[in-house]
Amino acid sequence: MAAALIIGSTVCDVMIYLDRLPSREGDAHIDHQQWSVGGCAFNVVNILHFLSQPYHFISPIGSGIYGDFIRRELNQLGIPSSLSLEGANGCCYCFVESDGERTFLSDHGVEYHFQAEWLQEIAKEKFDYIYLCGLEVEEPTGQELVQSVAQLEGQVIFAPGPRGLLIPKDRLEAIYDLHPILHVNEAEAKAFSACEEISEAAKTLYQRTGQLVVITLGEKGAIAYDGNWYEAAGFPTEVIDTVGAGDSHVGAFIAARLEGLDISKALSFANKVSSQIVASKGVHLTKEQQEALRTELKPK
Repeated sequence: MAAALIIGSTVCDVMIYLDRLPSREGDAHIDHQQWSVGGCAFNVVNILHFLSQPYHFISPIGSGIYGDFIRRELNQLGIPSSLSLEGANGCCYCFVESDGERTFLSDHGVEYHFQAEWLQEIAKEKFDYIYLCGLEVEEPTGQELVQSVAQLEGQVIFAPGPRGLLIPKDRLEAIYDLHPILHVNEAEAKAFSACEEISEAAKTLYQRTGQLVVITLGEKGAIAYDGNWYEAAGFPTEVIDTVGAGDSHVGAFIAARLEGLDISKALSFANKVSSQIVASKGVHLTKEQQEALRTELKPK
């Protein structure tokens, strides 16, 4: 039985590195570009996979050059995904400036669609965690996704992302009714709670969900609240590329909890993983980094 169910997209990230984005009507030369497999759900699974954690991955792949690229990359990584759809797979243009900050322009294809029948075979399984991303919930099939997840047994962990407030209010309330662990950054916590103080934001969100609220604070680390406070310092590093930092934090937190770490230690481990992700281009760590993290999480 898979301990974590991850539902969401796998996309082709077209990574474009440049000094600074030009203003409107401006012009700029880029430093270089590269294709990388990404997507919020994939970024979570990528961490679980190299940390040798059990998971079940529900991620449709479309056709076209991006779909073909994703299939090749997943095959090389050894990450299974058997859902193939007829329509074209989209991509995400990731503009990464010299300070590591990123700007996304997404072309959504069939990889963001959801069909309830995909969960029928696992409807009676029990999962420790069920991951949902706000981007899939925002899509036209998002209501069907939420209704389907409500029929499953497992602790939902929901990462609404920066577009989370664009999710229809009734759909967002339906997710809150599932008592999910919320995983948000500082700006998202304030926006979703309508609170300016981060401590008040955490308490307000907890009052609505009745479940743990995890708030990442960048280089300052992370905090969490479930009636008690948990805190873990960050790991200073040189920021190269912030793409996938939050997703990787979710994946590492889930992995640590599956291994039995308490909340504070799980936050600290997730902070370490995220710090290594932002110090790398894309979301793929070296084999040496992966082995070191795996050994730390699962000491022999």
